[in-house]
Amino acid sequence: MRDFPFRVLTMGNNFERLLEGLWVTISISIISVILSIILGVILGIVMRSENKFVRFITKFYLEFVRIMPQLVLLFIVFFGFTTSFGLNLSGKTSAIIVFTFWGTAEMGDLVRGTLNSIPKHQYESAMAIGLSDFDVYRYIVIPQAMRRLIPLAINLMTRMIKTTTLVVLIGVEEVLKVAQQIIEANRYEVPDAALAIYLTIFVIYFLICFPISKFAKVLEKRWSN
Repeated sequence: MRDFPFRVLTMGNNFERLLEGLWVTISISIISVILSIILGVILGIVMRSENKFVRFITKFYLEFVRIMPQLVLLFIVFFGFTTSFGLNLSGKTSAIIVFTFWGTAEMGDLVRGTLNSIPKHQYESAMAIGLSDFDVYRYIVIPQAMRRLIPLAINLMTRMIKTTTLVVLIGVEEVLKVAQQIIEANRYEVPDAALAIYLTIFVIYFLICFPISKFAKVLEKRWSN
């Protein structure tokens, strides 16, 4: 009969190390999400510009980000930029740059779509009663846009949290990297350690992402009524 594989979590400080690795992943996600929201809001407004050149540039940026896999972008920034330009970028810094670059494009498109979803006659009616451009956005556009945007932004956040696991491939000691180290260190004493470790990581990610996703659906349903 095989040993109980989950005992590997109680050996030494293995579980604590997993949580420390998880925090690295979460910290990358939090910083990237905050920067993406700030820059994405600005980008979304710029994307509605009537200037054809500006619209072409922003559309090209969005399509480039969507076509290029995040893993390739990570390799370009971490391996390519450090070698070609002599930049001393850590894996964590490279990850934040890449995920902010990606998140800004996605957030910008969400902002653009949300603003475009506000009926044009609402702008015209607000202007007709004497509201300034600032007041139109303050009292009419932004309140409606936020109700539509927040659930979408929350879903984007869960996607970013899950995608940041890719940083293991550039050597960042996040949760998957730590998991590999624990499995390797205990491969003889606990041969089935991989099952316990990866299942634990699955449960942790589920406990983080599921409530966030559920919250987004609740908001979307409540605000759509």
